[in-house]
Amino acid sequence: MSELQYIPGSCNIGKGEIKRRQLVALVGLFLSISTLATLISMQASATARLGIFFPLMVASVGFIQSRSKFCLAYGFAGTFNIGKLGDISRVASPADRAADRKTALIILGKSFLLAAVVTGVVLVLPF
Repeated sequence: MSELQYIPGSCNIGKGEIKRRQLVALVGLFLSISTLATLISMQASATARLGIFFPLMVASVGFIQSRSKFCLAYGFAGTFNIGKLGDISRVASPADRAADRKTALIILGKSFLLAAVVTGVVLVLPF
């Protein structure tokens, strides 16, 4: 595969940043599993089970960003990082910034939906 490049609304992070998002997804997954195990061991109420949404959101955001090759924070900030870590560049075109913001909102929505659906599953688990 060739080297990644900035594509407005489609790709705003390179390989190093993608690996960071994968790490965030794994940390969120670990926290979600740990939280679920704790909830099960405590036979937690439905209200307490809602707390699993937050680690699931972390996992969802990391996963969807890494799969999309797009950082929602960079999209909202009008920046991108395709090169080495820490080498952040500004998006010059207003149209490109608008496309990035739209993609960032879509990623945020997908992440929220994924975390909400899994939270719903945890709410109906019989424990």
